[in-house]
Amino acid sequence: QVQLVESGGGVVQAGGSLRLSCVASGRTFAAYTMGWIRQAPGKEREFVAAISWSGGSGYYSDAVKDRFILSREHDKDTVHLQMSSLKPEDTAVYYCAAAALMSKTTLVGDYRYWGQGTQVTVSS
Repeated sequence: QVQLVESGGGVVQAGGSLRLSCVASGRTFAAYTMGWIRQAPGKEREFVAAISWSGGSGYYSDAVKDRFILSREHDKDTVHLQMSSLKPEDTAVYYCAAAALMSKTTLVGDYRYWGQGTQVTVSS
């Protein structure tokens, strides 16, 4: 059974930083893309960032580019999202998700497996 478990959310002031982590288990993710998707209250889910499990750099939405950085720890089956210069508009539930694609997809519908989400709240 595939499991994605997020951690690291919390409350932070604008300009602060948080690091989200996602531990994956239940299958081999070598041919998968790992993504972070967020959903703010009253809004649809929004692509944030993605990285291929096998290698390469991350891909980011314009809203977070130059502020968020993805990284992988293969030996721990973990993906991290380092978030810096946080803004109130970054407030949302952040989901870790996995897509059975080698390319870094931005389409929320491509992501097959989802974690339970972790709340990020940025106060002004």
